Amino acid sequence: MLLLRTIMSTVAITIAANLGLCFCGCARAEYDINGECCPMCAPGNHVYWHCTIDTSTTCIPCPTSTYTDGPNGLLSCFPCTVCDAVHQLKVQKACTSSADTICEPQEGFHCIKLNKGSCTLAVEHSECKPGQYIKQTGTAFSDTVCVNCTYGTYSNGSLMACLPHSKCETMGLAEVKAGTMSSDAKCEKVTSVGLIVGVLIPVLVAVIVALSVCIRKYKARCCNERKN
Repeated sequence: MLLLRTIMSTVAITIAANLGLCFCGCARAEYDINGECCPMCAPGNHVYWHCTIDTSTTCIPCPTSTYTDGPNGLLSCFPCTVCDAVHQLKVQKACTSSADTICEPQEGFHCIKLNKGSCTLAVEHSECKPGQYIKQTGTAFSDTVCVNCTYGTYSNGSLMACLPHSKCETMGLAEVKAGTMSSDAKCEKVTSVGLIVGVLIPVLVAVIVALSVCIRKYKARCCNERKN
């Protein structure tokens, strides 16, 4: 009796396992609808009527501005993505019935958020500050790279390399303001006024000394004449 029960249990388990294999899911190119496996629609199409025992799935093309990008059992297509100017985006590749829009950043911006190869958010490239040079310009997917100038060089922030400070003395000029990391040295010619002042002061001193000597001699002569 025990042996019979064991045999019956084994048979029941085997039958249940076989039934499970028979009622497995739909094939890869099919979709399930109310227990019925229907053929999927091709990309660029969607389901108009589900299949029946006697008929296959009825598919129709996606309407304008909608798409499906793979085999599907959908009753409607997905709306095409709009590249929003508010998020600094523009169209790189227009939407088709079988592929969504691909967006990219506008000029002067770079992408900081991607979804399936399409940019969904962009921000403006950084601007280098005075005292820095542009090591690498910004691209659609990377920001501007700025580097500080080294000692003895300068940049206003818009240069691709820092420039050396002008050497005023080598140009026969006078340095009136030293260069900084953001500005060049300021040089000026030796002006005629400076030259005149430089010459005039010694002349005036000599004239004053000469006049003093003359006055003293004149006074001494006058005193001698009075005594005589």
